[in-house]
Amino acid sequence: MDDARILIVDDEPGMLEVCQDTLSNISDVEVVTEQHSLKALQKLKSESWDMLITDIIMPEVDGINLLKTARKENSESLVLMLTAFPSVETAVESLKLGATDYLTKPFLPTDLRNKVKRLLDERHLREENRMLRRQVKQDYRMGKMIGKCKPMQEIFDKLRRIADTNLDVLILGETGTGKELAARNIHQLSSRKNENFVPVDCGAIPEDLLESEFFGHEKGAFTGASQKNLGLLEFADKGTFFLDEIGQLPLKLQAKLLRVLQERKIRRVGGTREIDLDIRVIAATSLDLDKEIEEKRFRIDLYHRINVARIELPPLCNRFDDIDLLSTHFLNQQEQRMGLENIQIDPEVLEVFHGYRWPGNIRELQNVIKKSFLTVKNNRITLDDLPEKMVADADTYQNRHPSGFFRQREIQIAEFEKQYFTRLLKTHHGDVTKAAKEAGVPRGSLYRLLKKNNLDPSDFRS
Repeated sequence: MDDARILIVDDEPGMLEVCQDTLSNISDVEVVTEQHSLKALQKLKSESWDMLITDIIMPEVDGINLLKTARKENSESLVLMLTAFPSVETAVESLKLGATDYLTKPFLPTDLRNKVKRLLDERHLREENRMLRRQVKQDYRMGKMIGKCKPMQEIFDKLRRIADTNLDVLILGETGTGKELAARNIHQLSSRKNENFVPVDCGAIPEDLLESEFFGHEKGAFTGASQKNLGLLEFADKGTFFLDEIGQLPLKLQAKLLRVLQERKIRRVGGTREIDLDIRVIAATSLDLDKEIEEKRFRIDLYHRINVARIELPPLCNRFDDIDLLSTHFLNQQEQRMGLENIQIDPEVLEVFHGYRWPGNIRELQNVIKKSFLTVKNNRITLDDLPEKMVADADTYQNRHPSGFFRQREIQIAEFEKQYFTRLLKTHHGDVTKAAKEAGVPRGSLYRLLKKNNLDPSDFRS
């Protein structure tokens, strides 16, 4: 990424020098100063700038006109106004004209540095959000499934290849990983797309009603059967029959389903005539079918019959590259439902998302984003909008994965802090005031950082 270009304009050479020295320490930033505002005006017109920092009252061209020019040349450019105390009202007025923020003179160099860094970080965050929103709209999609990580791209490719066949399919994955979406994609990409897609949750229908629901019944087949009723299998004729959580199907019905899969015929409850079926069966489960077979809860012959083409969906915690993309997708959805726009997700929130185990997978992420809209303030989703347990568990999860990125980064930062403050105290012989000045942090903050790293200034005074 190119360095952010900052143009600083002030008719006081001393102020320009302070600003340049202060901002040159920010990484990935190019700082240019200009004492003559007329020359600055020409630079704004002829060159590209990411940020303008300008005094308001100057000879030749004032800061307000520079602001207008900067915004005219680049509507995305940041503008920070510098103003002496008597001109605060002018600074506030400049915000109405498009300035990003203002800083009142005199100011501490750290105030300028922190404000500029915050504005650049927010700008970078907005750009990332825009990029992710474009990706969600244009790329990395299959139907309602989204994923750019290698495992998901491989799954998309496999779904396309399977859809072209007429094979029965078994989809495996934890709860909330998108098994039904995968099944719907197979149906939509197949020659059966204009016929019915019939989903059935095998764990949601009472066992005593399952047979009638699956196969239908004839009039008078049992008490209350006052008329003929088509079953779900018959309703799916020529289309796709999706058995969600097939692992919860009772053994008695497993045997009957096996016969349907082998012969593609059904007989309604109470009927004598066999009905031919032309259906494709897609089954899905979050259970370990090998274990279910071992414990005699699932028929091995049915397992081999449905396990013709197999899709295994990864859990969300193994889709590191997709978490930001999915978060942005659900953010877009919720904005549209609530009539909002330009909601941002703080980087700290995304860090928690990356460090969390996500036992509920994509469905849990979607619900977290939904709930955050109930408490969001200032158009930003922050850590305060997340469940406390999630934030705590994210740390726990990182500790259980010591080789993971966030844990390793935490270790490296801790080592850097200790080395940095040790060198700082040695250089200034334990003088906290001088050390704080060099570090650019308040003395109180420095004391807290020293305590955190078990460093005592008195140990360096000898």
